Amino acid sequence: MRFLFATGGTAGHINPALAVASYIKEQYPESEILFIGTADHMEARLVPNAGFDFKTIKINGFKRSLSPKAIAANIKTVFRLFDSEKASKNIIKDFKPDVVIGFGGYVSGPVLQQAVKMKIPCCIHEQNAFPGITNKQLAKKVDKVMLTVEDAVRHLQPKNEVALTGLPVRGELLNKSKTAARIELGIADDKPLVLSFGGSLGARPLNEAMFDIICENADNDSVYHIHSVGTNGKDFLEKFAENGFRQTSEGVYKKGNAEVRQYIDNMDTCMAAADLVVGRAGASSLSEIEAMGKASILIPSPYVAENHQYHNAMALVNRNAARILEEKDLTSEALKELINSILSDKSLLCEIEKNAKAMAVTDSRERIAEIIISLAK
Repeated sequence: MRFLFATGGTAGHINPALAVASYIKEQYPESEILFIGTADHMEARLVPNAGFDFKTIKINGFKRSLSPKAIAANIKTVFRLFDSEKASKNIIKDFKPDVVIGFGGYVSGPVLQQAVKMKIPCCIHEQNAFPGITNKQLAKKVDKVMLTVEDAVRHLQPKNEVALTGLPVRGELLNKSKTAARIELGIADDKPLVLSFGGSLGARPLNEAMFDIICENADNDSVYHIHSVGTNGKDFLEKFAENGFRQTSEGVYKKGNAEVRQYIDNMDTCMAAADLVVGRAGASSLSEIEAMGKASILIPSPYVAENHQYHNAMALVNRNAARILEEKDLTSEALKELINSILSDKSLLCEIEKNAKAMAVTDSRERIAEIIISLAK
């Protein structure tokens, strides 16, 4: 069987596709898998590094502005769209896939559109509770639509019945116990652990709101706090250093019961050990929070397309599986109050954890692969 994956732009699109492709390759070693992406985004590095063949097309999204610069860019995008459709058709003709799978990003549009025209079985996976423009259009044409959360179906007009598959979560997260993680980190079982981060790049509003809280928690013996400032947050590391945090040989800034890192390399251990997670509401992060049954305070990024992180967060909030604090309301005092209100109420903490766990789909990779393979056959 031959499988063609189209995805790109962000790790939230690419990594789930790689997880499913890897599983298919494990189950069907003789299968052939090809990815289509762009040369100037993360897929150009992540896909070849994962061992899969990779071809590129030139495509980008439209600018949502009427400025002269945006209008010029959109005119260029229109011409690129025609070129990308032709390039997609040529790749499909050469590879002759049994099924074409879209995992989101602008690149999915022209590839899936051409595959539908060529009457090749097609399916898409939507990671967010509020689908992007590309998947909204494709849902009307493809043979199967797969969703991370059922809330997304309200915003789609699918040709056939949708399938709730969840979003693949890394195996190391599922296999890490809280006790083992605590031992690894050297944190006592009876001490609440707050884990906070704003994604790999970091989120300045979250770093700013967290600064006073972390400094206070450093001197608070009743809680432990681990925070990541992100790769764009180096100035915050300097600020913590000025406030008594000392850098270790591993690059961790520590003071008392708090530690700050630029990036959390052992997220599986930190997440497993945590009692409360504070961060953005990207689809991958939320799937990990659900899979591990963690209470969370979600601060959706208001800068993403269709404000989809807000909708992602509300899918949990409406099921009492998380709390939300919108960035427009984010202050150090508001965040501190919300953290303390959850940690001080053990029954509430347990209820949120239980509800988050109930939303988890831990066999997501298998569900998605089963649908893809059924279409290929």
